[in-house]
Parts: sequence; structure tokens; C-alpha cells
Amino acid sequence: MRPSQASFWWWWGPAIGLMVVIFALSSTTAGPDLPGGTDKQAHGLAYGVLAILIARARTRGDIPSLTLRDAAIAWSLATLYGASDEWHQSFVPGRTADWLDLAADAAGAFAALSALWACGIIARSLQARARPDR
Repeated sequence: MRPSQASFWWWWGPAIGLMVVIFALSSTTAGPDLPGGTDKQAHGLAYGVLAILIARARTRGDIPSLTLRDAAIAWSLATLYGASDEWHQSFVPGRTADWLDLAADAAGAFAALSALWACGIIARSLQARARPDR
């Protein structure tokens, strides 16, 4: 495997892996049993994690360098995947597409990326304070 290929899978593999898990869970006739919490919370959590993994891939792990553009792209990709997942579920017997699930996906991705953005601001501020005056 060429280094660029290994690098691609290192950064994008976790996001793609989570997408495969979401697709597999959506392909079952009945949704997974949730230990505590609601369906909407599970959607928000799953797509929040997906958005963070996409942001990680876009920044190559340098989260403090997350730009608004990177965050918007990560949110868009996570939300579009949520929309495609709801569409996919409309073809699975016993499942339906629910726009409230998509809203929970988008909200979870937004909340996670907002927290990540705030962590980046704090990290940059701490780095600036740690530098000696020149």
C-alpha cells in the first residue's frame, strides 16, 4: 500500500467505518434496542460522533486548526449521510423514513462540531499564552 493510501484510511477509515455500522443497523427490520435514552438521542450521538470523525479527517487530526469551512463541510457531510440513511430506511420492511430523525442527526452533528470548535478556540488561546514574549 502506498503511503498516501495508508494515510487516507488512517484519517477517513473511522468515519467510513461508522457509516457502515449505521447502514447495517438501518438495514435491520427493527431498530436496535436502546439501553436508556431515546431514539432521537441515539441519532444525535451517532451523527455527532460521525461529524467529529469527519472533522478529524479534514484537519488530519489537528483539531485546533478546524476552520469554519471544515466544520461546515463536516456538518454537511454528516447531515447528508443522515438524509441518505433515512431514504435507505424507506426501502427496509418494517422501517420508515422520519424527518425528526434527520433533524436529530443534524442537531447532534451541529452540537458536536460546536463543542469541537470551542475546544479549538481554547486550545489556540492556551498555546498563545504558553509562548514566551519575543
